[in-house]
Amino acid sequence: MRRVGLFGGTFDPPHIGHLILAECARDRLGLDEVRFIPVGEPPHKRRRDVTRAADRVAMTRLAVRGVPGFTVSTLETRRRGPSYTVETLRRIAVERPHARLYLLIGADSLDDLARWRDPAEILRRATVVVARRPGAAGRRCDRRIVRLDSPEIAVSSSLVRARVRAGRSVRWMVPEAVRAYIARRGLYRARRRRAAGRGT
Repeated sequence: MRRVGLFGGTFDPPHIGHLILAECARDRLGLDEVRFIPVGEPPHKRRRDVTRAADRVAMTRLAVRGVPGFTVSTLETRRRGPSYTVETLRRIAVERPHARLYLLIGADSLDDLARWRDPAEILRRATVVVARRPGAAGRRCDRRIVRLDSPEIAVSSSLVRARVRAGRSVRWMVPEAVRAYIARRGLYRARRRRAAGRGT
């Protein structure tokens, strides 16, 4: 049975913490694939606070380029309306009925899982893999939840955006190709951020 890790997120931008989490999960669980899934319209964020989908997908593709087993899915950015994890799991289960699915999240997301749409179905459809995050408790216990012994990397997308906005270096915080893309496109520098888009 093929083991597929699903790693959803805004990826605004993708950074080294994302890549380390994905690699630790691939190594620990013997995953055949880790699929990065940039969210289309995050249900918990205002549209004007999120960079347009095309840029986030492009940066995520650059971040994983050349990494065996790491792929990028545009499933959520092509969907109309807010992106919900349970709907993504349903769709992937139809496409890959014989795959064993692992949902990769940070401990901060585990703290909020009960407020996600249909958390019980999420736990039925996928094994939830939780990585440590600085300052997050992640206390929930469930046999369908796997704790990932991954390094706590104190790098976040919000930190990267703030440093770019302040004209400071983000080298080594993001892959070099992502850093160059941010500079080339002038992302995160203007006061008013680009609105999130649905298409790629």
